[in-house]
Amino acid sequence: MIFVSLSNLIFIFLIIFSAIFFILGLLMVNVSYGLYISFNIFSWGSSDILLVFLFDWISFIFLSFVLFISGSVFYYSSEYMSGELNLARFVMLMVGFVGSMALLILSPNLISMLLGWDGLGLVSYCLVIFYQNFKSLNAGTLTVLSNRVGDVFILLGIVYMINYGDWSFLGWLGMDNSLFLVSFLIVLASLTKSAQIPFSAWLPAAMAAPTPVSSLVHSSTLVTAGVYLLIRFGWVYDFWLNEMLMIMSVLTMFMAGLGACYEFDLKKIIALSTLSQLGLMMFTLSVGMIKVAFFHLLMHALFKALLFMSAGCIIHGYKGWQDIRLMGGMLVSLPFISSSFVISNLALSGMPFLAGFYSKDLILELSLMKEISFLSLMVLFLATGLTLAYTFRLIYYTISRGFILNEPINLSDGSGVMIKSCSGLTLFSIFFGACMFWVLMDITLIVLPMFLKNLTLFVCIAGLFFGYFMSQFSFKNNRLNSFFSWMLGSMWFLPFLSSEPLIFYPLLKGNEMMKFSDLGWLELLGGQGVMSMFMKFLDIFKNFIFMGDIKIFIFIVWLMLSAYLLI
Repeated sequence: MIFVSLSNLIFIFLIIFSAIFFILGLLMVNVSYGLYISFNIFSWGSSDILLVFLFDWISFIFLSFVLFISGSVFYYSSEYMSGELNLARFVMLMVGFVGSMALLILSPNLISMLLGWDGLGLVSYCLVIFYQNFKSLNAGTLTVLSNRVGDVFILLGIVYMINYGDWSFLGWLGMDNSLFLVSFLIVLASLTKSAQIPFSAWLPAAMAAPTPVSSLVHSSTLVTAGVYLLIRFGWVYDFWLNEMLMIMSVLTMFMAGLGACYEFDLKKIIALSTLSQLGLMMFTLSVGMIKVAFFHLLMHALFKALLFMSAGCIIHGYKGWQDIRLMGGMLVSLPFISSSFVISNLALSGMPFLAGFYSKDLILELSLMKEISFLSLMVLFLATGLTLAYTFRLIYYTISRGFILNEPINLSDGSGVMIKSCSGLTLFSIFFGACMFWVLMDITLIVLPMFLKNLTLFVCIAGLFFGYFMSQFSFKNNRLNSFFSWMLGSMWFLPFLSSEPLIFYPLLKGNEMMKFSDLGWLELLGGQGVMSMFMKFLDIFKNFIFMGDIKIFIFIVWLMLSAYLLI
C-alpha cells in the first residue's frame, strides 16, 4: 500500500513538472531564447571545473517527454510490481535513473554530463540485475561493461579538453578542425550507449530487467543518451565522421530488422525494434538532419513506451509467458490492451497520421534528396521494409490468429491502473505527431520524382507481404536453413563475438599470469620471497654464532680482515 501511494505521488509530481517544462519549451521555441547557468566548483591550474546547465527548447522539450513517460511508468508499476519484493529499492533506483537522465539532458559540459552519463550506466546495471538470478547477472554484466567503454571515451575526451580549458560544447564553436580527436571519442561513446554495431549485444540482453524498467530504458532514457549526445554536439563535431556513422547505422538497422523477424520472445522483438530505430536516428544525424533526428527521438519515445507497457500487460496476463508462438486471440481476451498494442506497432511502422509517420516518412523522403551512396539508401529502405515485416508478424502471432492453448486461461486487462497508464500514451501516440510537427518542423516543400515519392509506400507494402510470408510458412529444417536462422536470430553472432572472446581469453591469460608470476617467480623474487630468504639467512647466521664454535667464527673474521688489508 505504501508503494502504491509513493508511486502515485511521484507520478503526480513528474506529470506536473512535465507540463511546466513543455510549456517553457514551447516558449523557448517561439522566442528563440536560452538560459545558460554556470557554477564554479573549483579551479585546477588554469582550468575551472564547472557545473553547467543549459535551459533551451531542446532540453526543456526532451525533459518534459522523459518526465511524462517516467510518471506513466511509475503509475504503471504500482500495479505491475505490486507483488514483488524489494519495492523500496525499485523506487529509489527508478528515481535515480530519471535524475541521472535529467542531469544529462541539462548539461552542455562534458564533466557535468559525465555525472548523468555514468549514473545511467550504474543504475541500469542495478535495475537489470533486479531479479537476482544468473540470467540477470550475465545480462547486467554485459550491459555495464559495454557502457563502460563509452564512459572511458568520454573520460579521454575530458582529459584532452584540458588543453582548451573549457569542456562546454558552446566554447567549441569557434574552433575549426582542432577537435578532431574529441569528436571521434564522442561519436564512439554515443555508439556504445546507443548500441550500434559492434556494441549491439547488450541491448537485447537488458530485457532481463522488469518490464516497466524496459519501457523507460528503451524509450527515452538510456539508449537515447548516445543519440542525444550527438544531437547536442552535432553542430560542432567533424563531418568526416558522417561516413563511418552512416555505415554503422544502416548495418545496425538491417541487422536488427532481420533478427526481429527470426525472434519469438516478445520483449526481445521490441528491443530489436528499438535497436533499428536507434540506427535510423543515427543515420539521420549522419546526413546532417539534426532537428529531424530530435523530432523522431521524441516520437519514438512515445510509441515505444506504449509498446513496452502494453507488452508488459500481455506478459502480466499470461503470468510471465513471453513466447509469441503460444499467444493468440487477444482481441477477445484483452481488448483494450491489444488495441493499444496494435496502435503502438502501427506508429512504429509509420502508419499514416500516427506519431511515427510524421518523422519516419520525413526522414526517408529527405534522405532521397541528399547526396548519399546508393548502397546506403538501399539498405535503409530494406531495413524500413523489415520494420513492417516484423511488426505485422508480431501482430499476427498475438492478435489476429485464434487461441493456441487448449486449456482454459484467465486473461484480463488488470484492475485498471495499467489500462489508465497506457491510455494517455495511446492518445499521445495518435495525435502528438502532428502537433509536434507543426511546432518544430519548418520544412514546407519536398520535391521528388513520382517513382521516388512512391518508393516508401512500395517498400512498406512489400514488407507487409514479407511479414505475412514469414508468419504463414515454415522453412525446411535442414542444416543451411538452421544455420541462417541461428545467425540472423542471434544478431550475426554479435553476442558471442562481443562477450565470449572478451571474457574467455582475458580470464585464460589472467590464469596463466597468476600461475607463472604470482604463484611462480614473484613468489620467490617478490617481497614475500625475499623476506623468507632473508629470515632463513638470519636463522643460519644466528645458529652459526650462538650454537657453533667461536674459534671458527674468529678465524673467518681474521681471514676477511687480512684479505681486505692485502688488497
